[in-house]
Amino acid sequence: MTPAQIKLKRTESILKELIPEALSELNDSRLRELDVIDVTCSKGRSDAKVYFDPHNYSDEERRLFLKQLKKARPIIEEHCSRDQGWFRCPKFAFVFDEQLQKSKNIEDLFAKISSRNKKEDDES
Repeated sequence: MTPAQIKLKRTESILKELIPEALSELNDSRLRELDVIDVTCSKGRSDAKVYFDPHNYSDEERRLFLKQLKKARPIIEEHCSRDQGWFRCPKFAFVFDEQLQKSKNIEDLFAKISSRNKKEDDES
């Protein structure tokens, strides 16, 4: 791993800790309940994607969360840069991580295929 990659991973790790801390200090109680799953920074660390756990939120709730996060983004960035003494904080983009739901759907499909194959074997 190169020194640049190590620095990038360190920044991502720090942001994973700082963003929930910044959310907890906001006045909006709805944003405090969001769970940060992952943070990925661009190569130059000028941009960062923040992934949240979608839980069982509806599309409408997710849209509202993203709207509120967009408004709170400067406050969150300011908190992170002030805490670390950075001259500039990465610009955040907030998304809900759908990978968990997709993998669950794939597992359900495999279970259906397995049960169908088992039934066919029993009938033979």
